Amino acid sequence: MRHGNGRRKLNRTHTHRQSMLANMAASLIEHEQIKTTLPKAKEIRPYVEKLITLGKRGDVHSRRVVRAKLKTDAAVSRLFDVIAERYADRQGGYTRIMKAGFRYGDNAPMAVIELVDRDPEAKGYADRERLAMEEAVELQE
Repeated sequence: MRHGNGRRKLNRTHTHRQSMLANMAASLIEHEQIKTTLPKAKEIRPYVEKLITLGKRGDVHSRRVVRAKLKTDAAVSRLFDVIAERYADRQGGYTRIMKAGFRYGDNAPMAVIELVDRDPEAKGYADRERLAMEEAVELQE
């Protein structure tokens, strides 16, 4: 019987799909907005919403469960410290999917998935911070 097998396979193996979802969730938590294909965006939405709900609980067990799924300490700490506090009063619906046309190369439907009430400064913040650190190291040398 096929009970509970309703997710999209996205033409990937189980382990590849799980890694991809974890990486996309970490990127979404870090940047608060990512652009991807529409099926991937629809697949990652419940994944991220469940993580945010765990973040709102805030106990040690929830932190360990989220850490097992996300695999990056920076995303886990941002989820529990920043995002969980922002959505403390919201009862769900933390993400928004907006269609963004079609990709030039293969005409795949694209979408932007973002956190509702997101911080616009968060997009690319880690990249800007990393570049500033690299420039500081170069200046010291």
